[in-house]
Amino acid sequence: LIVISGYPSSGKTYRSHQLIQFFETKILDSSEAHVKRLSVVHINDQSLGLDKEVYREARSEKDARAAEYSAIKRALGRDTIVIADGLNYIKGFRYQLYCEAKAVQTPSCVVHIGTPIDKCRETNKQLLADAHQDGGYQDDLFENLVFRYEEPNGMTRWDSPLFTVPHEDPTPPFEDIWNAVIGTEAGLKKVKPNLATMMKPAAESDYLYDLDKITQEVINAITEWQKDHVGEVGGQVQVGGSMVELPASPVGLPQLQRIRRQFISLNRQHSLAKSRIHGSFVEHLNSSFV
Repeated sequence: LIVISGYPSSGKTYRSHQLIQFFETKILDSSEAHVKRLSVVHINDQSLGLDKEVYREARSEKDARAAEYSAIKRALGRDTIVIADGLNYIKGFRYQLYCEAKAVQTPSCVVHIGTPIDKCRETNKQLLADAHQDGGYQDDLFENLVFRYEEPNGMTRWDSPLFTVPHEDPTPPFEDIWNAVIGTEAGLKKVKPNLATMMKPAAESDYLYDLDKITQEVINAITEWQKDHVGEVGGQVQVGGSMVELPASPVGLPQLQRIRRQFISLNRQHSLAKSRIHGSFVEHLNSSFV
């Protein structure tokens, strides 16, 4: 999985097409059986039929992210190179994609398109003015997306390895990206699943009971805190030995339960140690809120 991230009108799709051309040529020219069976899938707003205006409202943007997430999840596989060409500006969303790749034991990386904001703004105005182009973002929406952008951080596991492509560079670091997701001639890149994504039989007979009970206790603690802080948004909730960082926008019980169901679904067969369920769920909550 290659997650493309960058400001609006930074050249993400242009760089994606460069990568696609390189990968397809590399696969075609290879004599290695494991390389020959690889295919490349390109997923972006255009392939999903999404209009740029979906990023104007929180509800429509959430639906758009869900459509992208589902398309990427369906395409992921050990013999598929998936290029997720989108804004991907929310670190919590990149974390979700990282977890999905990890779950199917396929490598992932992030390619950050490092085009300066002023250049992006100039390109966006040109796209808006050209009726023959796909079109840019309306000025107010462009500025809003720039403001909300959360730049990838190579120090976090979900943004690593991170490749930044400066605007001046004619091409991305093709070979480095290839080696990160496919491997070198010495052998295929292998992903060792961690405890959060490894599929194995539950080691404890009451594992599902503990998973359900502990996650519900965390949800209950958050809702109790909200009852005592009516009208407040954001804030920190101490739950056991962990801290839940609530977002600036209101979080209702349906959203909390949806995140909880997602966590249970991801970990139903993963056999987390009972002592790690609480901390892992809090981490999952915090990543989902950002």
